[in-house]
Amino acid sequence: MPTRKPATDSTVTCLVADDHPAMLAAVAEILERSGIEVVARAADGELALSQIAELKPRVALVDIQMPRLRGIEIAAQAGSVSPGTAVVLYTAFGDRALLSEALDAGARGFVLKEAPLPDLVRAVQQVAAGETYVDPVLAGVLVSQQMSAKLPQLTQREREVLRLLADGCSYEEAGKALFISAETVRAHVAKALTKLGARTRTQAVAEALRAGLIT
Repeated sequence: MPTRKPATDSTVTCLVADDHPAMLAAVAEILERSGIEVVARAADGELALSQIAELKPRVALVDIQMPRLRGIEIAAQAGSVSPGTAVVLYTAFGDRALLSEALDAGARGFVLKEAPLPDLVRAVQQVAAGETYVDPVLAGVLVSQQMSAKLPQLTQREREVLRLLADGCSYEEAGKALFISAETVRAHVAKALTKLGARTRTQAVAEALRAGLIT
C-alpha cells in the first residue's frame, strides 16, 4: 500500500494518475522538483480513487482517459471519499461535451497534455490554493455559446464588484469606486459566492474570470 510521508500544513500533496508509464514518471518528477509532494501514483482509475480515499491528497492530477475508471468518474466520486481533494483533469482533447461533463462532475482544473509541463505545476498549485485552473486553449471552449446555459448569471453590479476585487481592491476601495458602502460590497460578493459555488472571494473571482463573466 502507498505510504504518506510527513507533511507540513503548507505542503501541497498530490496524487498523479496516468496509464502511460513515461507520462506518469515525467509528471511526478516535475511536480516533486517544484516542491509538491507526490504521495501516490496510479496507472488505472480504480487504484487512483482508492488512493484518494486512503491518502486524501490536496490535489489529484488525473488523465481524463483512464482504464477501469475514467477521470470524470474519479472527479465525481472523489468528493464523497475525500471532500478536501480537488481534481485536475488533463487531456489530449478539447472536446466541448467532454469538458462540460467534467465540469458537471466537479473537476477544479483542466490542462491540455500538449501544454508545457510547468503548466501542470501551475495548475496543481492554483487548485491547491482553492482556485480554479483552466488551460487557456480550453477556456474558449468552456465559455463558448454552447456552454452559456451552464454559466452562472451575475448582475451587472456583482460583476463590477468582482472586477474591482480582481484588480486588487479591498471592499472599502471597491465601495468608494462604486459609490456604495463596504457592507453593500460584501452583500454583492456573498450573492456572487452562492451563484458561483465558491467558498471565498478569491475563488469567486477565479470562477468569474474562468467563465468569462469578468475580464
